[in-house]
Amino acid sequence: MTLSISTTSIPGDLEAKLEAIAGAGFTSVELHEPDFTGFHGTAKDLRKLIGDLGLTLNLLKPFHDLEGWQGSERSHAFDRLARKLDLVRELGSDMLLLGASGAECSDIGQIAGDLSEAADMAAKQGVRLAYVALPWAGHVQTDEQAMSLVDQVNNPQFGLALNSYFSLADGTKPAQLRHIPGDRLFHVQLSDAPRALGDIRGLKRHFGLLPGQGALNLAGFVKVLARAGYRGPWSIARVNEHSPRPGGRTLAQDGYRALVNLLDEVTRNDPDLSFDIPDLPPRVYSSGFEFIEFAADDKSGKELTDLLTTLCFRMERRHVSKSVELWRQGGINIVVNTEKEGFAHSAFLGHGPSVCDMGLRVKDADQTVERAMALGTPQFSQPVGTGELDIPAVRGVGGNVVHFIDEKSDLHRVWDIEFEPVAKTKATPPAGLRRIDHLAQTMRYEEMQSWLLYYISTFEMAKSPIVDVADPSGVVHSQAIESPEGEVRLNLNGAEGRRTFAASFLADRFGAGVQHIAFLTDDIFETSERLHDSGFPRLDISPNYYDDLQAHFRLEDELVAQLREANMLYDRADGTEYFQIYSQPIFSGFFFEIVERRRGYAGYGARNASARLAAQMKHQRPAGIPRT
Repeated sequence: MTLSISTTSIPGDLEAKLEAIAGAGFTSVELHEPDFTGFHGTAKDLRKLIGDLGLTLNLLKPFHDLEGWQGSERSHAFDRLARKLDLVRELGSDMLLLGASGAECSDIGQIAGDLSEAADMAAKQGVRLAYVALPWAGHVQTDEQAMSLVDQVNNPQFGLALNSYFSLADGTKPAQLRHIPGDRLFHVQLSDAPRALGDIRGLKRHFGLLPGQGALNLAGFVKVLARAGYRGPWSIARVNEHSPRPGGRTLAQDGYRALVNLLDEVTRNDPDLSFDIPDLPPRVYSSGFEFIEFAADDKSGKELTDLLTTLCFRMERRHVSKSVELWRQGGINIVVNTEKEGFAHSAFLGHGPSVCDMGLRVKDADQTVERAMALGTPQFSQPVGTGELDIPAVRGVGGNVVHFIDEKSDLHRVWDIEFEPVAKTKATPPAGLRRIDHLAQTMRYEEMQSWLLYYISTFEMAKSPIVDVADPSGVVHSQAIESPEGEVRLNLNGAEGRRTFAASFLADRFGAGVQHIAFLTDDIFETSERLHDSGFPRLDISPNYYDDLQAHFRLEDELVAQLREANMLYDRADGTEYFQIYSQPIFSGFFFEIVERRRGYAGYGARNASARLAAQMKHQRPAGIPRT
């Protein structure tokens, strides 16, 4: 059993694709024939290249339009097959993917006869034919039809190939594939999709996501086939010409992460099944944010701490040997790092003042790092000074750092060990901010699925459907993910174009970054009063928003007046309510948010995003500068 990926999944020339595939950890590859026709070398040269990279070629694809023809068209189809079988052997493989023909032939006897002749030809070459039904084929459009033909041909060189997208995207349940015998199943391709799509014949290139990025029951699909006795390659076959694509190395790493995570999920649900994957610790349950760390210089650090002061945070501790401060309120720890060397300083040079690090509370920090590394995430380390803790950490997608804090060791005492209390010069009453409600990371749209896979494969997190948020200058795609009890909530915001507020935040940065942090309060109106007294610079919301809000929800005049006076946004759903206040942006687009959730509100105020973005764009544009 091998882990495989199709060369169609990776952009670039064939040599670069294969290097990325091998580097990501795959052991075999599906070769898309157009990649070979563009290769400047012989089949023997390619066979050597594949072997030198430690890969095997499990299949050549695709061969179309073999069966169901008459006369010269039939002769031509079988001549093509003969040449293709020769090529398979020259490349060092023993399998050819045969797609159901587009010929409009309903004579099952002829179709079976053609396929039987093809199987005999393949047997003479020592090649197996893996036959896949195609929803847009002339006649064989379903797995059931294809399996019936496999039975009729009854040749050990002729078997079935399945693609999970074709099998499940129309709403078919994995259990309906239980009748397929494992020894007649030659090849399995794994491809996800957003949801059951009904008739998928016209959508063959619009969807096709990595496992975990969509909503198909791929775990059930794999489980049913493995229990039926399938022992061939599990292959990523992602063909999606309409989604943005990051670099080849990133896509190969994403594919490996997605495949291993999927197979690991199956084995945890059914220990009787085993796959040739690394032995992974379970996905990590995070119980909350331990800290958020900002990289800054002296000037931007003061701008940040001035804003934290208006939010009623207090600087409670200072690092024993570094220019690092701990600002705290409730269960929220904000670290401000103005060191002139080290990782935080490098992050400042690359990104400007920004969030450079976050700490997550976990049960076992070492096991968390072990799982992340087994899935391809690089470990992070830097020199540890005298008296400092070596806190386990990894680099996330985009180069950010995530540290892990547990209670098995002294890690949870980091604030006592590495920091000294600061004498209080005056009392600062808190504003009622209790904990971090959620954190939003902004990235280019083509990076968004990589971030999603990183989180859901490492941590116990569930994803919500993507929401398209209207920005005054475009669209931002928002993907919410959260831990089972909501202790860790993240919004991944994918920016398209260059003129949206999210895109402007990325303009001078290298990679994704945290664009806002939301704090939770139990009484936002009381918090608002405290923030007013402390001089908190809140975002001005258009008066038109409140007129529309009152009409939409039929709110009482008194409540609308309170919301308007506080520049507070509001949402309601199924008897639950949500309140939001935003700070004015700093650092070219970073901002804080204060929220209250009533009666279990589970969203993020998506209907308010347009009003908030318009206000932020207005604030970012200097007075007197026209909109271009």
